[in-house]
Amino acid sequence: MPNKSLDFYLFDPRRRSMLNWEKWVEIIEGIIQGLLYLQEYSRLTIVHRDLKASNILLDAHMKPRISDFGIAKSFQDNETEASTDRIVGTYGCVPPEYIKKGTYSRKYDVYSFGVLLLQIISGKKNYNVYGPHQSLSLLEYAYVLWKEGSAMEFIDPSLDDTSSSYKLIRCMHVGLLCVEEKWMHRPSMLEVSAMLRNEHADVPIPKRPAFSTSKDEDEKKGTEMEEVCSVNNQTISQLLPR
Repeated sequence: MPNKSLDFYLFDPRRRSMLNWEKWVEIIEGIIQGLLYLQEYSRLTIVHRDLKASNILLDAHMKPRISDFGIAKSFQDNETEASTDRIVGTYGCVPPEYIKKGTYSRKYDVYSFGVLLLQIISGKKNYNVYGPHQSLSLLEYAYVLWKEGSAMEFIDPSLDDTSSSYKLIRCMHVGLLCVEEKWMHRPSMLEVSAMLRNEHADVPIPKRPAFSTSKDEDEKKGTEMEEVCSVNNQTISQLLPR
């Protein structure tokens, strides 16, 4: 493609500066529309399973095109999820239910989109560590700052101005909803589109994201089954690149 991939611009400060916030909004919207087609409007529901910056190609007008369907799976009309014993995909973009049980659904790509959205607004890589003690993943770092009311510390300063700060925080909020631990708590791509397009749409309060190393107080009061899952989460988090 004429303008390479999103990965070419995303993490390089000089290249990022070539795109203003309006252009990033167009790219985000284009990715959403591509996922909506795959999930809602295609004859078969298609789960990409490897949505990441390097698989978003940019045409001559910087319009995004989702590429590399090598590990994609399709569902028939009556199917909503499936499972596999062969775990493939990119670390950091793969949801916990897939790593634990090999289960995938539309919410797999919602999770990957949430990771990508948080990367776009921050310019940060999802396999580095962040925070005062360099101990937080990108997702957990975003959540901690959002919960503390310090969301703008997460945002790439080159994107921030008085007209875009609300929209940037909205993107961060929606991104956190997409990367929640339990797949049933994540929004659909239709809901994602509505929340980002309509500033009056209700946006739920996000819970702590997947692969977190700690839990909120209300989560600590969960059942024994949730405690077992938390042990599994710690094990899985060690598999992710830091």
